[in-house]
Amino acid sequence: MSNAATSSVIVITGASSGIGEATARLFAREGWWVVLAARRRERLEALARDLETLGVRVLPVPTDVTRWEDAESLARTTWEAFGRVDVLFNNAGFIQLDWFEAMDPHADIARQVLVNLLGTMWVTRAFLPGMMRQGFGHIVNMASVAGHIAPPTYSVYAATKFGVRGFSEGLRRDVALHNIRVSVISPGGVETDFVKDAKSPLRQLKMDGTETLTLTPEQVARAVWGLVRRPRRERVIPGLYRPLIWLNRAFPALTDFISRRLLRRLGRGPGGMHAK
Repeated sequence: MSNAATSSVIVITGASSGIGEATARLFAREGWWVVLAARRRERLEALARDLETLGVRVLPVPTDVTRWEDAESLARTTWEAFGRVDVLFNNAGFIQLDWFEAMDPHADIARQVLVNLLGTMWVTRAFLPGMMRQGFGHIVNMASVAGHIAPPTYSVYAATKFGVRGFSEGLRRDVALHNIRVSVISPGGVETDFVKDAKSPLRQLKMDGTETLTLTPEQVARAVWGLVRRPRRERVIPGLYRPLIWLNRAFPALTDFISRRLLRRLGRGPGGMHAK
């Protein structure tokens, strides 16, 4: 898929920075037309102008994925502008890490569920009828290693990513006879602004993977490109996490034991510094 695929169209949510921006740049360099969706209009329009210098068509559409009306508008605008969608990349995400009892019910808990899970479902629901009518398409949903292994302080974020994986599995079977593929990308920690701003207590111990296994947005973008070129159900990156995922699934008691050791080092528990 290079210059011969100049009419191929990808829609990217969360496109104004990080993984979304890196993915938009990569696909544009490969000659794809790109639909940019995110809340920050100025960032979208600046990125669109930059990508258009590559000779591709770019459509910036300010979108809040937590609003069904915005998801509908994004799909309608895309179909009217291009008449086709080859790939939908549900990338918009939000993370807030803390002990569950310390989380704000609305700003922390509900927002993560709305953006990460419901937003993915709504945007997919908006685009899916058109993909079914055109008879092809590929939906790539952003999950996480946390959708396989839920460390302490990741309870809500992990729940949303477990949900994305479950939704993707069910959706894949829903559309199996419609020539529509559904894939999941599950990266470990990624060097983006919204991840840097998530202050997990585990970072005191440098034990949440952020120091040694951090990916760049460009690495994740290349993994998305690989999924589109050679579709599969899920891609976990970096590959080092795959045996850890297996270990957690096969021996959950061992993971629980390790977690308890970490909690003691953090002073978490009755009589500790986090006791109420």
